Amino acid sequence: MGEGLTTVFGGTGFLGSAIVRELVEAGRPVRIAARRPQLPDWLEPGDSVEALACDLRDEHQVAAALAGSSAAINAASLYVERPRAGLTFEAIHVEGAARLARLAREAGVARFVHVSGIGASTASPSAYVRARGAGEHAVVDALPKAILLRPSVLFGSDDAFLAALVRLARLPVLPLFGRGETRLQPVHVDDVARAAVRLSGSRPLERRLFELGGPERLTYRQILEQLLAHLECRRSLLPVPFFLWRLAALLLSPLPSPPLTRDQVILMQQDTLVGEDVGTFAELGIVPRTLHDSLPACLGSVAQR
Repeated sequence: MGEGLTTVFGGTGFLGSAIVRELVEAGRPVRIAARRPQLPDWLEPGDSVEALACDLRDEHQVAAALAGSSAAINAASLYVERPRAGLTFEAIHVEGAARLARLAREAGVARFVHVSGIGASTASPSAYVRARGAGEHAVVDALPKAILLRPSVLFGSDDAFLAALVRLARLPVLPLFGRGETRLQPVHVDDVARAAVRLSGSRPLERRLFELGGPERLTYRQILEQLLAHLECRRSLLPVPFFLWRLAALLLSPLPSPPLTRDQVILMQQDTLVGEDVGTFAELGIVPRTLHDSLPACLGSVAQR
């Protein structure tokens, strides 16, 4: 017997769309649930994919998206708040996640994967990270058997992370966050998507918390140096104190889509590394690819924009 329907909330986003593709390649029927749903342009005849309008703030839309689903993956996210539109971290990452988990339980959804992030904590100085932490608690309270999936910094084709660094590389001098010593484990979006698909399958593991990072633990400075080497350009790296970054974020905050936020600055002050006593790629039989080996393909897609 084949797998039942899997609904991917946030299925048009960076990670969500990668999860949809992995599900399709695995031969599983998929429902994309998003505020602005659309079908991928890579679909082929015979692919079982549908798209449904769904706002996590709407009880009826969430229930409709879950109807008939055997599994659900919550990859919906919000990085910049828009309070006037009702799009806040609390509304999406906490209330929306709790609503989704509760309705999944009521609908009898057998498997539920909630995507969060490494470092999610209600004690964080970042409003975004606090909401992520509160969202995890809300999901587990509503659905104790939910699987929490915390990826590190995502990269891949058409991503925001590398694209932003490429834009920085056009400057004569590249500013560092502090001295550039914050450590990260960049992880390819397709590897995380593959993990989410396996965890949402009919034979999930007993472990309920997974943290996914790439095989390299790199400082921000090292990431920039790898990028510059692949671009074959030389740039000076300039340490910039974090208080100046916070000031810049404050000045940019009135913009509709600011290129830098206070939460991003806070995140760049903390290491984003896989912790201890958590599930990892190894338990899923996945060998994650390195940033170094992935840069040619990823930068090729950025250059085509």
